[in-house]
Amino acid sequence: MNKKLALIAGTAVAAMLDVAPAVKAKEIVIKFSHVTSGKKHPKYLAAEAFANRVKTELKGKVKIEVFPGGQLFNDKDVLIELIKGRAVQMAAPSLSKFESITKKFRIFDLPFLFDNIDAVNKFQQSKHGKAILKSLEKKGISGLAYWHNGMKQISANKPLVLPTDAKGLKFRVQQSDVLVALFQKLGATPQKMAFKEVYGALQTGVVDGQENTWSNIYSKKFFEVQDGVTETDHGVIDYAVIVSKRFWSKLPKDIRADLERIMAEVTAERNGLSRKLNLENRQKILDAKGTIRTLNAEQRAAWKNAMKPVWDKFADEIGHDLIKAAASINM
Repeated sequence: MNKKLALIAGTAVAAMLDVAPAVKAKEIVIKFSHVTSGKKHPKYLAAEAFANRVKTELKGKVKIEVFPGGQLFNDKDVLIELIKGRAVQMAAPSLSKFESITKKFRIFDLPFLFDNIDAVNKFQQSKHGKAILKSLEKKGISGLAYWHNGMKQISANKPLVLPTDAKGLKFRVQQSDVLVALFQKLGATPQKMAFKEVYGALQTGVVDGQENTWSNIYSKKFFEVQDGVTETDHGVIDYAVIVSKRFWSKLPKDIRADLERIMAEVTAERNGLSRKLNLENRQKILDAKGTIRTLNAEQRAAWKNAMKPVWDKFADEIGHDLIKAAASINM
């Protein structure tokens, strides 16, 4: 090949390289594990909404693979795996599951601290609530958001109207020392138990009662094996959406910013719907001939006064300033 032909061939090759498409970036896959299986449950719906938004807006860049119903890990094991950031990258455990990492989340288990879900939401969005999420970073976890399930109600195989009615009964509780102390203060016996075991335990009499949100009580049919449900709104079951700090910090900044934006928008939308979902499930219990008891002001005050010593028991670990800030939210 003479010099002229070689020059032409070289020019052609260079031109082809200039117009060749850039190598497509590999799609980032984020495995999102949670334990809820009911397709109308607030957390299930929020996780699906987040995954769908990411699919629509970040198609080809990021994919959220949601594994509900504990398919990958339970809430206890997922915290360990999340720190590694390999088998799973995102999760939404109940706030009561963070005992081994921080005691600050115990504030959400204190009985009758928050009057309603609006007060809970206001506290979580405050500097104090955001600081609790940020405290997880010391353990290799980044907190992204709080997701609401709802306020807790209490049920048993006998009527519960006054706090003394719980004396001598056995209650299922989550893995929380605050909840253990709560029922001990009532003269009852608390028993830590996995969520999936509760219906069978109530049905067979292994435990006499439980506490949960309207959505959980209806979706798992707890009301079918209880004398009735007392509407106490005495606590909250919420979730912290968390990611592996190691994994999160390695994401491109623009991708991370988009995911944070989508998470914030989904959180605001779905948290706003949580109260509606719980009220709908409350009505479904009534429609199914379940019994719901309400408390008058005097009865509610009796429950709150009986529970107040539990605040004092955990004040040093949680922080007196946090409890004071949370209590003031109701005013």
